[in-house]
Amino acid sequence: MSTAIASMNRDAGMAAAEDSPDAAVRFAGVSKRFGGVVALHEISFSIRRGEFMTLLGPSGCGKTTILNLIAGFFSPDGGEIRVDGELVNDVPTYKRQVGMMFQNYALFPHMSVAANICYGLKARHLPKSEIDRRLRDVLSLVRLVGYEERRPRELSGGQQQRVALARALVINPKVLLLDEPFSALDKNLRASMQVELREIQRKLGVTTVFVTHDQGEALSLSDRLAVISEGRIRQLGTPEETYRQPSDRFVASFVGDTNVLRARIERIDATCAIVALGAARIRVAAASLRHLAVSAAVDLFVRPEQLRLAESNEPCASNGTIVAQVYQGGHVDIYLECADSAAGRVLARLSGPQAMTPRSIGAPVGLSLNTDEAIAFEAA
Repeated sequence: MSTAIASMNRDAGMAAAEDSPDAAVRFAGVSKRFGGVVALHEISFSIRRGEFMTLLGPSGCGKTTILNLIAGFFSPDGGEIRVDGELVNDVPTYKRQVGMMFQNYALFPHMSVAANICYGLKARHLPKSEIDRRLRDVLSLVRLVGYEERRPRELSGGQQQRVALARALVINPKVLLLDEPFSALDKNLRASMQVELREIQRKLGVTTVFVTHDQGEALSLSDRLAVISEGRIRQLGTPEETYRQPSDRFVASFVGDTNVLRARIERIDATCAIVALGAARIRVAAASLRHLAVSAAVDLFVRPEQLRLAESNEPCASNGTIVAQVYQGGHVDIYLECADSAAGRVLARLSGPQAMTPRSIGAPVGLSLNTDEAIAFEAA
């Protein structure tokens, strides 16, 4: 990319970031490097006041770097960061009024619950009466009344997490930052703590930035989520938009389970295309296919729940052989060897009557699509 084009893109991104009057956090053309490695490539986006924003991506994609830039632990190499309208590029962490909950909670082992929670308030030299009032309020909020004198080692994992959350909230932050806070919890506790966190966030209306690589957490918790890869934001939108209308192959593959089936374009116009897969014809959006000719190969991205086993009287999109069945309570996951799959295997998620029908390993079956929401991209 030429310097002129890069400059134009950066200026357009900064203008777009500044266009949101209700933004609690704005990144405008922000870049960050660590030695010769570019961690962020001139990213621009805004986080609205009171919003629960999730930064989702694989390890090393730049999401925690964004969190550390908001907190002030890092300084950007280019661009602007604003918190509540104030330029904070050179503002130290303790003056930003952000609360951070670390992945390992970072509790002081020799301090009581009360001392851990009040540490930031005492560092700000608040009056004792104000500290006591805030402590009472936040203990009630996180349901830890009566635990004030306990040490972290005397608490369960969920209780330690509540202490860390209370410490972040007690300073009345403009922005709450959460760095993979559920990673150390077991599955059941993680689910219950997710619900508690979301309830607290909604009650307080605090702007929250949540970092995770877990797609389930991102989809269930977020008002919006930013999917990040290699230091770039690939898509920014609601969970439903991101799941149902992925912007590119990476987002389609990373967010949720998906199958990639080989198909061909049969017809294309300005808004939609018809792709042929076996005896089936599937309508897809044409936005990512307009540069392709009729009969060009495409990869059709299909969610497991969008597949079902074909009835004897309907055209099959594909054929496969059952290799495994996994009972999941509300549904059954059927794994099939399938020649049309880019990976050689397909996952169909069946519910209702189809989930109740017993099938034999090795049985041949036909597959049908029960959706008009499949997404196609040029074949890789």
